[in-house]
Amino acid sequence: MVKERARILLVGGGYVGMYTALRLQRKLKAELRRGDVEIVVVSPDPYMTYQPFLPEAAAGSISPRHVVVPLRRVLDQCRIVIGEARSIDHAKRTATLTTLATEEEGAGEERITYDELVLAPGSISRTLPIPGLAEYAIGFKTVEEAIGLRNHVIEQMDIASSTRDPAIRDAALTFVFVGGGYAGVEALGELEDMARYTARYYHNIQPEDMKWILVEASNRILPEVGEEMGRYTVSELRRRNIDVRMETRLDSCADRVAVLSDGARFPTRTVVWTAGVKPHPILAATDLPLNERGRLLCTPQLTVDGAPHAWAAGDAAAVPDVTAGPGKETAPNAQHAVRQAKVLGDNLAHTLRGEPLDTYSHAYVGSVASLGLHKGVAHVYGRKLKGYPAWFMHRVYHLSRVPTFNRKARVLAEWTLAGLFKREIVSLGSLEHPRAEFELAAGGKPPTDPKGSS
Repeated sequence: MVKERARILLVGGGYVGMYTALRLQRKLKAELRRGDVEIVVVSPDPYMTYQPFLPEAAAGSISPRHVVVPLRRVLDQCRIVIGEARSIDHAKRTATLTTLATEEEGAGEERITYDELVLAPGSISRTLPIPGLAEYAIGFKTVEEAIGLRNHVIEQMDIASSTRDPAIRDAALTFVFVGGGYAGVEALGELEDMARYTARYYHNIQPEDMKWILVEASNRILPEVGEEMGRYTVSELRRRNIDVRMETRLDSCADRVAVLSDGARFPTRTVVWTAGVKPHPILAATDLPLNERGRLLCTPQLTVDGAPHAWAAGDAAAVPDVTAGPGKETAPNAQHAVRQAKVLGDNLAHTLRGEPLDTYSHAYVGSVASLGLHKGVAHVYGRKLKGYPAWFMHRVYHLSRVPTFNRKARVLAEWTLAGLFKREIVSLGSLEHPRAEFELAAGGKPPTDPKGSS
């Protein structure tokens, strides 16, 4: 049993951070009650985002608040710190943090010591030095980006409906998505479905007026579901008049013109960037070993190789895949992250109690992807599904995986109600600038972009 108080520091409140803390709460219940163990979770957000539901949140099928899980509610035995880790000196077991109060206090960064470290900061969008990308593109990794994109798409339809300039109308109704992975394909599929439905409420916009373009640098999309299902996805998207361009790159989006490597040019007010992710910058600000791609070198027991008392999993970790042979690593996806968190939590408890560690071993069972309402592809346990069966499996699988019974019940209720009533087509872009109207009333300058539609 634990002989002295031990502090476990978890950096990150995503899949690995939250599920590991949940596991520790269950495994160390007696130790937490006695005060022998303290669990500290450092996260920039007070919630965990269930990212597979972001496309449906963007399409309005799920309320944004049901896509996130409040950390303070589910981790009631942990100390939650809303802030970011800036650097970690594992040799001294010290992490440097900034919190929401750091700037207010003016006292500089805060330092916290720990006995065991779990690094699970996740990943960030991988961008390239493309002209105009930073100024005009939007990502699709957070619930804020998903809802902002929904508002933006509807606002572009409002602009197209009211303008008398054909060039502005054409640019407003052109939507370019870069990246043919899960995020790009699912976001495009759901939003195109939503916009097609929304168009029926505009007297001068038809679904055929909109241009939806998917740009992918490789020769296939959705590689996780297999080559055959990838080809089906391309044909399904093209059947919906979506322009799928493979082996093509975005060269520029400066001046609101998307220039592709095949020479095509599309005036557009919407560029969605989902072309991959890269390790979180905090990993480079540690003294822990990294591989050539910037991920933490880990053992099959989820310890950081050569760094006692340091652990990692998920997107930040290069975990050997013992089911696939030497030299192979587990894919950085949610399926592995959730399962790794369970083993990581168990192994932390084993370490504190002097017990042998478990080895992470999980064979990849397959993938599911939604392409819009009642449309999808799936490759699970060797079986290939498409259309409605795949879409239904997508919903069943993710409903079973979303944390807490509360969230499961709310999501199921929303899906049920969505089947009985019409879609909501309201844009709430003004939420991005909540003080704009008051500032104008108080004598300030009118905002140049009150609804965030630029």
